[in-house]
Amino acid sequence: MAGPVSVSLKVATSLDGRIALKDGTSQWITGAEARARVHQMRAGHDAVIVGIGTVLADDPLLTARTVPLPETQPVRIIIDSRGRTPVDGRLVQSVGLGRVIVATDVERSSALQAAGAELWPCGVSDTGGVDLEYFVKRCAVEGLERLFLEGGGKLAASFIRAGLVDTIEWFRAPLLIGGDGIPALGALGLTEMARAPRWQMTSTERIEDDVLETYTRVK
Repeated sequence: MAGPVSVSLKVATSLDGRIALKDGTSQWITGAEARARVHQMRAGHDAVIVGIGTVLADDPLLTARTVPLPETQPVRIIIDSRGRTPVDGRLVQSVGLGRVIVATDVERSSALQAAGAELWPCGVSDTGGVDLEYFVKRCAVEGLERLFLEGGGKLAASFIRAGLVDTIEWFRAPLLIGGDGIPALGALGLTEMARAPRWQMTSTERIEDDVLETYTRVK
């Protein structure tokens, strides 16, 4: 029987909650020690998840590059409703390091499958993206119970709107980017303050010049 799934959202921002400059530049907001902690977090989860926007903008690898390396790399998953994942990107080209999954509402992509990526048809939600509740259930069936959500802001907002995020790991760097930077979180569509999701800080830790705040969802 599938076990319960927990979702941790990682956010790395400036003090004013920005994840990049207006042109998308984001390297590096946090310092080396904070980035090393993120790799440890990846290694402690069953799967690392990003949206297609992050893949197209950053061409990430998403492996856990710890010292020593973990015995097993986390499964790397792309939420990609329209099947835009590039076959020649670093994720698909590194399937030899571990499973790469594309969660999509596209029935199939022979090029991605030929390159070794797995496709999970997950259907469409009411808002037009991948059905995240179905996706999380599929993860449970596959034995992926500890999910690490890394970006971007639109995908993070979608998971929060669906009530699927249990923990937030928020890295804050001591710099300011300003209102023309890219925000950490996409629109939640709130019309009443009483409906804003509430979180409880459970720990705070200084990592070099950065601060890591951990929050759990108030249910």
